[in-house]
This record gives sequence, C-alpha cells and structure tokens, in this order.
Amino acid sequence: MSFKKAVAVIAILATPMAYGQDAKNWEGEAELGVLMTSGNTEETNINGRLGLVHEVVSWRNIADFSSNYSEAEDETTGEDQTTVEKYKAALETNYKFDESQYWFLRSTYEKDRFSGYDFESTATTGYGNRVWLRGERSFLDLSTGAGYRYNKLEGVNEEGKDVEREAIARLAAQFNYALSENALFRQKLSTEIGLDENNVISQSETAIKANLVGNLSMKAAYRVKHVSDAPAGTESTDTETAITLLYGF
Repeated sequence: MSFKKAVAVIAILATPMAYGQDAKNWEGEAELGVLMTSGNTEETNINGRLGLVHEVVSWRNIADFSSNYSEAEDETTGEDQTTVEKYKAALETNYKFDESQYWFLRSTYEKDRFSGYDFESTATTGYGNRVWLRGERSFLDLSTGAGYRYNKLEGVNEEGKDVEREAIARLAAQFNYALSENALFRQKLSTEIGLDENNVISQSETAIKANLVGNLSMKAAYRVKHVSDAPAGTESTDTETAITLLYGF
C-alpha cells in the first residue's frame, strides 16, 4: 500500500471523530491503529473501528463497524502482497423490559478475503439479562437466542454447494470491569451453533483500555475466531492482536 493510500484510509476512518460531538443522544468510540515499516521488512497494517451506542429508557441500539488491512513485501518478487483484508459490521437493538432484562434483535455481516468465504451473515433474536451491574462502567451481560446463518463460500464444499444455510442457536456474554477511573477491562464471548450442519463458530475478544488525555485512550486487544467446520484449505482458528488509539465521544 502506498503512503498516499494509507493516508486516505486514515482520513476516512478519522472522519467520525470530527462530527462525533454533534451527534446528540449517541455515545461512541473510534479506533485507529497504523503500523508501517520499511528497510529489511516492508509492511503496512491498518486497523479501524467505529462503535456507537444509543440508549434511552426502553431501548438500547448498538452499531459496530471494523476493518483490518495488512500487506507485506513478497521476498521473492519484491511486490506488495495483501496478507489480511477483513470488514465486519454488527447491528443490534435491545428492548428493555426493566433495568436488567431485555429482548435483542441482532444482525452481522463479515467479509474476510482469506477465510474461504465470500461473506458470512447472521440474523438472531433472543433474551438478554444484565445479571451484574456496578456503577456505569462495570457490568455482566448474558444472552441466548436463535436465528439463521447464511454464508457464501468462495468455492464449493464436499457436497457441491457454494452456500451454507442453517438455523443457529446463539450464546453470548460481555463483561466490563472498571479497573480504575482511567482503565477498563472488557471480555466478549459468543458461540453460534449450527442446528443443521453442526458448524460452530466461536469468537472472543479480550481488551484493556487506558485513558491517555481527555477523550483519547489507548487500547490493546486480543481476538480469536474458531470455525469448527472451516472451508477446505483454511485454518479453523484465526487470532488477531491489535494496539490502537481510541477517541471517545
């Protein structure tokens, strides 16, 4: 990736920061991590994310968009080669029965160039409960539900199909814990169990966020995705480690 292209991507990802303060009734955070090396090893890695939350008495709306792009110089040809290219989007709405119980409706879309899928998508609904709450920043959410998975394969599977369609059961948890006024620990876990093809997709994110100054923070995150029945020629488990700057608004 050329320097000009990298700057252009950074500018696009940073746009929400400029307008975030004018978005009434919304809270959010924009993340950006960039690593560019040259010399013996030439590599470019860009991580971006935008998370939004809108909460009123009876409703909570959540949106999360992220991307990860990496390229490195091929040692044989000397040309730039893309090694990672991922785009994810998740939208969720919660109807709150009371301070802890809620009904959720959730949809996700993911496109990972090297996953063996052209794209992955789900739609689920179910029941959630904020089983523990301490202050505004520390809580434990547990949820369970059911829905549908529609994944488009890049090729065909052993049965000659290029699409995976099946009903799924979803189990998820999110644990936030305020380590101090300026530091937050966050753990997210989810498992989606295929009820027809028995393909289980599990994801985990472990992160620590520390405030630097004002609305600017630093975040370190470790993510794992495991697909029990991964497409042929791909690994079952993907991991990702990221250090990013985060702007809250």
